[in-house]
Amino acid sequence: MDTKQFIPSLSALAHLRLVFSFFLFPVFLFALSQTPVVNMSQAFLIFFIWHFLAFPASNGYNSYFDKDEKSIALLEKPPEVDLSLYYFSLLLEIAAFVLSFFISWWFAIAVLIYGMISKMYSHPSIRLKKYPFISFLVVFFFQGIFFYWSTYFALVDIDPFTGSLGHQIIAGAICSCLIGASYPLTQIYQHEEDRKRGDHTLSLLLGYKGSFLFSGGLFIAGLILTFFYWKSSGSLTNFYLFLICIAPIFIFFTWWFYKTVQNTIYASFKNAMRMVFISSICMVIYFGMLVWMR
Repeated sequence: MDTKQFIPSLSALAHLRLVFSFFLFPVFLFALSQTPVVNMSQAFLIFFIWHFLAFPASNGYNSYFDKDEKSIALLEKPPEVDLSLYYFSLLLEIAAFVLSFFISWWFAIAVLIYGMISKMYSHPSIRLKKYPFISFLVVFFFQGIFFYWSTYFALVDIDPFTGSLGHQIIAGAICSCLIGASYPLTQIYQHEEDRKRGDHTLSLLLGYKGSFLFSGGLFIAGLILTFFYWKSSGSLTNFYLFLICIAPIFIFFTWWFYKTVQNTIYASFKNAMRMVFISSICMVIYFGMLVWMR
């Protein structure tokens, strides 16, 4: 094998979509904010493994098999993929797995499981992406509850198989609801290409209006869980702070929904990315404040 294949091209680096990790950063911050005592060097390593190795590896691997010609998340005009993307994404995943052993053996297993499941999302032999509910549940669980729990228990250095989940069950469910709420909206501009490819995505199944209603319903579920989480913790002030921080999300979501119902041309890549960035920034501010206040 030519070792040059492991050197990423500019196209490969673009398809890693490193900025995408920013969208999942709020989950990491939430777990960090709930950690009683933080080992900063260990927290940084966990952050690095997820956001600079595992997530980019997943993005690159899926992009290699999707070979999208039209807009995908963060890439309005995706460059043509090459073989270096395939090998470099595998190299990143191996690095993530090896480094995870410096945290714990079970954290390494969690990183490995995430990588294996993410490969099934776009690989042609399985391609979970073409099954609307299965693909949604994979994202809902693994980028929400699974990511939160594996991060939290790694930060507190407790074996999840012997430790008590307790309050963290609701926290993980909050993350899944918030991640799941954005899922169909990230597919809403791809209906034409997904239909052509034979990928029956959740957004394609729900339609334009249904995608917004589904996302709104999940976000409300996350809002309710957030209320009960902070009420049971005796920290309702944190819930009121959450309401303030999500106001821009609600305003843009309402405007976008209204405009798309009038004309589906508004279900565009640019508006989808605006929604994602607004949501991510608001959530990073909120959970970042929780980390700072602790």
